Amino acid sequence: MIELQEALRKKEIWAIGGGKGGIGKSLITGNIGITLARLKKKVLLVDADLGGANLHTTLGIGVPEMTLSDFLNRRVENINDVIIKTSIPNLNLISGAQDFLDAANPNFAQKTRLLRHLETLDADYILLDLGAGTSFNILDFFLFSDHGILVVLPEPTAIENAYRFIKSAFYRRFKKVVANQNIKDLIDAAMDQKNTMGIRTPFDLIERVKSMEREVGEILELEVLKFRPKLIVNQVRTKNDVQIGFSMKSACQKYFGINLEYLGYVEYDDCVWQSIRSKRPLVIEYPYSRPSRCIERIVHNLLRKEQMTLSMLY
Repeated sequence: MIELQEALRKKEIWAIGGGKGGIGKSLITGNIGITLARLKKKVLLVDADLGGANLHTTLGIGVPEMTLSDFLNRRVENINDVIIKTSIPNLNLISGAQDFLDAANPNFAQKTRLLRHLETLDADYILLDLGAGTSFNILDFFLFSDHGILVVLPEPTAIENAYRFIKSAFYRRFKKVVANQNIKDLIDAAMDQKNTMGIRTPFDLIERVKSMEREVGEILELEVLKFRPKLIVNQVRTKNDVQIGFSMKSACQKYFGINLEYLGYVEYDDCVWQSIRSKRPLVIEYPYSRPSRCIERIVHNLLRKEQMTLSMLY
């Protein structure tokens, strides 16, 4: 039993993304990583915001000599050569590809090589700080992770983009398990909300696929159950802002059939931008602030869910 537990206790890869920029992904990623490191976990932060890296700045680290672009562009072969030790025990960083103009769109071989090498690293947790938007590369990193975490602000544009991100990731997941090109084309067409086929939700799409190939439709139904993205609402000011997370969870279940897990929220506080200006991590500079406490609760929620998953396997 102990050997089985050790085998199953592999490294966890968490990807933190969002539908738009400026929502606090890097700040949340960095501070979640620090909180895990303080719990004696080996943590590696990876700035996967390819072409727009700033995670090192939120950690108070200067521009590194070696970055992810050096690995992607094969200036170094070993990914360990681009890992930076931080001043925080148990916390390391791979800085983003800020000096490589084509890094925002790595080709398939580069992406596959990166993901393969990440799985070999000595870490309990690898946190990917993703870029904004819904490009295929961002969606693939999100889907590759053990936990895909979505950050949203309590404002209409951010919420709208978050729904678009979830739907795009969902349909991208569908395409990866389908071999039939006609069904792949159907999924592409369904992405257009104004499509003329009457497909407005994943339920509609699955029913259409079932009419073409019933077995494939049943496979997609299983994919719906497996897809469990997680949500953090950032910069919360009111009780109504807190409620947005529950409302999004209900909407995703009703219209997409997706179980969106609401991890919690981070309260708005001036200490957040003060920590950014001073280039000092929030949970270190203001450890007893309300936002820091919120991040601690989110980390414990994630660890609790991980433990529950492991216990179900024994």
